[in-house]
Amino acid sequence: MAITTKLELRQTHSLVMTPQLQQAIKLLQLSNMELATFVDGELERNPLLERAETDEPNGADDDRPLENGEAKKDSGSESGSEASGDAGTDSGDSDDWVDLETGNDTGRTDDLDADPQDMFPDSENFIPGALTDSGWTGLSQGPRAESDEGSNLEAYVAEQKTLRDHLCDQLVLAFADPAQRLIGRHIIDMTDEAGYLRGELDGLAELLGAPMELVEETLTVMQGFEPCGVFARDLRECLTLQLKEQDRCDPAMAALLDNLHLLAAHDLVALKRAASVSDEDLSDMIAEVRRLNPKPGLKYGSAPAQPIVPDVLVRSLPDGSYHVELNSDTLPRVLVNQTYYATVSKSKMRKEDKSYLVDCLQTANWLVKSLDQRARTILKVAQEIVRQQDGFFTYGVRHLRPLNLKTVADAISMHESTVSRVTANKYMATNRGLFELKYFFTSAIAPRARGDFHSSEAVRHRIREMIDAEPAADVLSDDKIVDRLKGDGIDIARRTVAKYREALGIPSSVQRRRLKRIALAASA
Repeated sequence: MAITTKLELRQTHSLVMTPQLQQAIKLLQLSNMELATFVDGELERNPLLERAETDEPNGADDDRPLENGEAKKDSGSESGSEASGDAGTDSGDSDDWVDLETGNDTGRTDDLDADPQDMFPDSENFIPGALTDSGWTGLSQGPRAESDEGSNLEAYVAEQKTLRDHLCDQLVLAFADPAQRLIGRHIIDMTDEAGYLRGELDGLAELLGAPMELVEETLTVMQGFEPCGVFARDLRECLTLQLKEQDRCDPAMAALLDNLHLLAAHDLVALKRAASVSDEDLSDMIAEVRRLNPKPGLKYGSAPAQPIVPDVLVRSLPDGSYHVELNSDTLPRVLVNQTYYATVSKSKMRKEDKSYLVDCLQTANWLVKSLDQRARTILKVAQEIVRQQDGFFTYGVRHLRPLNLKTVADAISMHESTVSRVTANKYMATNRGLFELKYFFTSAIAPRARGDFHSSEAVRHRIREMIDAEPAADVLSDDKIVDRLKGDGIDIARRTVAKYREALGIPSSVQRRRLKRIALAASA
């Protein structure tokens, strides 16, 4: 075969991921908080994007007079899909924008351009937070605050003191030696938000070049700080510090603290033998330990938990069906500022500036389109989930059906990967609580005889119901749970029951029996 150079024309098919397509896929799997952060960044980078503010509540403009032949919208008959389009983007609303091709103003109100001095003529010398004839000065010392618009007194309230601030205040009063103060500062930095000391003292002594005895002496003094139990290196030391403060750390209590693993396992017989006390004394000691604070540092607060905001809202209708709509609060509303583009494009500019402006316009239009497509896709997937799991919404977890991504994808003519991205980090508010969309996708368990398959989540719910209803005299073992499930037509192995029970955080039958005995003894 001769090796020659020649030209050939071939026609092939290939999938090319354009940057716009990659962005659309990325937006699809973002949570509502991540989406808001992404849109904020685009608003800062793209001068043609603006946020559509919606300060007025829904229906607030129903009674305003119609202008320019505008048709009044019927909000009562709006479907979930229509609501998603309005919530996702307002690209079709041109009340405040100029048409790029015609250049005609479509109705911007003059009130938005009014001078604040015309509306508030006497506000020039106003000082935010100042009270007349009151004897205390205003929050702004100048004739006019630079950002006094929307001033709020709550923004000037003193912040909550953290654990570190509280410990530093005590450190200054406890030590006069600068060396010990320096060591104490490092010890405070090594303390977590629960009040436990994380780190080795020998490493701290080597870092500061200080004697180990001085570091231990400083730590001993600091372990007397408030809250009691702070700077402990483990749970036992934390509880010991609190009991010493109460003068209750006798030899029996010290023996109990040395065997906390027995207390965690509820092995009261071995614990009573280790502490050499009677049953009554042991019950009193356990009750006293339970009154202690295992995480004293949390008294001064921790990082605030971010509440979950649902992406989809589901409500029942009188006819027994369910209405699915998107939560408009989680959907960013952005518009393309056609007025600015039309004004700038008419002026003379360099080729690079014109190219940049065109790129910004294309990016802005694609972002608006991607947000609208994302909203419609989420709504479509949520509607199919509600249709497939109607038994759950009507009767509860027992009627949750097995469901996989392929079933939903085939029903709405989408790919499984798209459904997977949609259900990631998305939540649905229902009449039975707040659930992640992935909660409704569960594996199937084959029935014992002919019949419908059972959802693994429904089986876990049944196991929890059985254990919650068990009496103290007849604690259900895993084998008994298997027998009861077989009676209901659910055939699973004992190890599967144990796996589900551990996933639910339910202890074994032996531990539950001990817990119920302790509860009965305490109530008696």
